[in-house]
Amino acid sequence: MAEKIPVTVLTGYLGAGKTTLLNRILSEDHGQKFAVIVNEFGEIGIDNDLVVGADEEVFEMNNGCICCTVRGDLIRIVEGLLKRKGKFDAILVETTGLADPAPVAQTVFVDADVRDAAQLDAVVTVADAKWLTERLKDAPEAKNQIAFADVIILNKTDLVCADDISEIEARIRAINPYAKLHKTVNCGVPLDAVLGRNAFDLQRILEIEPEFLNAEDHHDHGYHGHEHHDGHGRHEAHGLKHYHDEDMQSVALSIEGDVDPDKFMPWLQNYVQEEGASILRAKGILAFKDEPKRFVFQGVHMLLDGDLQREWKPQEKRLSRLVFIGRNLKKDEITRGFLSCAA
Repeated sequence: MAEKIPVTVLTGYLGAGKTTLLNRILSEDHGQKFAVIVNEFGEIGIDNDLVVGADEEVFEMNNGCICCTVRGDLIRIVEGLLKRKGKFDAILVETTGLADPAPVAQTVFVDADVRDAAQLDAVVTVADAKWLTERLKDAPEAKNQIAFADVIILNKTDLVCADDISEIEARIRAINPYAKLHKTVNCGVPLDAVLGRNAFDLQRILEIEPEFLNAEDHHDHGYHGHEHHDGHGRHEAHGLKHYHDEDMQSVALSIEGDVDPDKFMPWLQNYVQEEGASILRAKGILAFKDEPKRFVFQGVHMLLDGDLQREWKPQEKRLSRLVFIGRNLKKDEITRGFLSCAA
């Protein structure tokens, strides 16, 4: 299987700091070739001293990266990049600040040529620490961007006091307990925290949430420990405020041992077709009966992509597990359906 080019979707509210991050990729000496697709060059303010050549809408930078704008059809642009001579290490697509990242993430699943050559690596959301709490109240897009993310960069933390930061963090975790969270000033994260995340691989989730495997310990909102409600939809636990987000949840399930692919694949397809509008992200790693390799899938709304990846290691426990993040998920229905697929 040829190595697929990873595609990272970068989202975040206006002014959160995406441009700072993109400029670093286009100008730093990181020794890799990235293609960056942006909405408008003007917003990025490409430093002309760093441009070595430009043809049509594509600017080539002196560190080997290129930058082009989303004019027209994103699929066409990605196809063009994949055909260019001198392949890229990765492609990064910026979405507009107001956009729901779903349609951009979906382009990687929709077009056969793109799907053969590229895979969704991660959705990265840049959030503004000073304004996020307000945005979560008034802007459903901001909540979608958090729920969708594999990696969240909570930027401008220098403008907010420590108590407020832990409160913001609790709100983020109520919406999305599984994303890797970085707290930054000027988007100061190492680039490998953003690129090459392999969001397909739930090992990345395990880095963050080692309890992920103990599905029976999971509360609906991905927190553990003894809690009591304080009457405002918050949970007090271990001295940190825990919010329970009313319309966004995550459901994490696991089955010890194998799953019957003849039951699981039709169930997953049907469930996602029916409930796709409310499922933002779906991911899983499964042990199929009589199959030495791990089946890994991920989805955006009703679109799914999955394949057999590396073999289970001898010391690894064959565990089948999946995670859904979305709005008003029917947890009991998902649990019943998944458990009925056990081999």
